Amino acid sequence: MSAEPGVRLGPDEVPSEQRGVQYRYHRDLFPALHDWESTERAIVAFTGEEGPRGLLGLDQMGHFGPQGCDLVADTVVTAAGEGGPGGATVDLCELGSGFGGALRYTVDRLTSCGITVRQAYGVDLVAEHCEVSGRISRAQGRAGMTEICASATDVPLPDASLDVVMVTGSMPHFPEPGDVLREAARLLRPGGLLVLTEEVSLTPGDQTPSPAFRETHPHGVFFTTPLADRLDQLDRAGFADVVRRDLTDWAVALLADRLKVVRIFRGSVASIYGSESADLIRDTLTAAREEYLAGRLLPALFTARRS
Repeated sequence: MSAEPGVRLGPDEVPSEQRGVQYRYHRDLFPALHDWESTERAIVAFTGEEGPRGLLGLDQMGHFGPQGCDLVADTVVTAAGEGGPGGATVDLCELGSGFGGALRYTVDRLTSCGITVRQAYGVDLVAEHCEVSGRISRAQGRAGMTEICASATDVPLPDASLDVVMVTGSMPHFPEPGDVLREAARLLRPGGLLVLTEEVSLTPGDQTPSPAFRETHPHGVFFTTPLADRLDQLDRAGFADVVRRDLTDWAVALLADRLKVVRIFRGSVASIYGSESADLIRDTLTAAREEYLAGRLLPALFTARRS
């Protein structure tokens, strides 16, 4: 199956309950992004920059922002240098791509590092997210990028059609992460690369995050998985050469820096995204950082190869 840039593919039916839950949560967090054209003008006026780099990492890039995307892109560059599938030209997909900010940023980063992205697919359950992402991509004149409205467990792309599958912080939004990892394995060519940033999805054991964390990361929207279970899921999906990089110290420092930006530019952030969104961004990052410090969540970068 091939797709032209900007064409949205997907089954007629996607899981309606999760679609509605995820839509409402992200709509409350970033309502301004649904009026992208007005929001973009405000961002450009504030930052003087267009495209993903002009968003201060406070948009749809998750807890780790652009720095998390840098980790993913640098991992792909390293793999290409080691002779991975696709080499300097790759087909890639992000599962749980949301409004597409992380995918666009990562593609730009790869391009700047000499990697040609032949085709990039953003897969998201929520049709409204795909529609907004498509509008942004078209406004930025991007080719070779396709939004797919589908479950991450049932992606309408052929077997072994991709060199890279990435998930930048969306793991906690998947109720059945083992099924998502099996789908990632199906999509990858032999030796293909899986890269995951685990932002608020991984626990050291059966313990759960604190009630304070759940105030900004509600049940039914955010799901956690014990580390041992994640490793078992990767194994059962058919992945080898699994490497987990502990990001605790890095993530604690990063979120402290991001919170400084939110506080210093609170008025400007509120004028762009709305006062409630600005406060929710602050509270969300604060809650995640507290879980890292307490050891109740394990921020990490996973890489693995399709067997």
